[in-house]
Amino acid sequence: MNTGDNRPEPPKRGTEREMLRAYLDFHRATLAMKCEGLDDEELRQRSMPPSTLSLLGLVRHMAEVERTWFRRVVNQEKDIPHLWSDKGDYQEAYDAGTSTRGEVFAAWEAEVEHSRRIEREAESLDVYAHFARWGEDVSLRWVMLHLIHEYARHNGHADFLREGVDGVVGA
Repeated sequence: MNTGDNRPEPPKRGTEREMLRAYLDFHRATLAMKCEGLDDEELRQRSMPPSTLSLLGLVRHMAEVERTWFRRVVNQEKDIPHLWSDKGDYQEAYDAGTSTRGEVFAAWEAEVEHSRRIEREAESLDVYAHFARWGEDVSLRWVMLHLIHEYARHNGHADFLREGVDGVVGA
């Protein structure tokens, strides 16, 4: 796969961990790319009111996702609050009506760095952690695959959102 842009190109060969890292970083970079060149107002543009879904809302949501799975679950940091909800409501992250690119991207990038550190420091992909909400244990491998899935799904939303803002499509 030749991306033809600034996103990292996932390897065609490598260890499982190298490939999971690369694909996760590829999808992270794709979401950032979908937001490139837009101002705060454009990033906050909603898809179909009354939905609050916007490109900036997707970035806020993915910051919460990174924070939850890597910090709360894998790293067992129990006392960290949600970034955008005092009630622990993940849906509130989608409403970026008063947010700015600067604050949202700073929070998302910080969570991505925490996630990368936690993954790097983990002994293996077979590290297990308990996800209390489900009452089940999950592996780091599962968390990384889940985040790849989550980014891929939301990058599809980002494609449509970006096209609605300024007509840009592709990649």
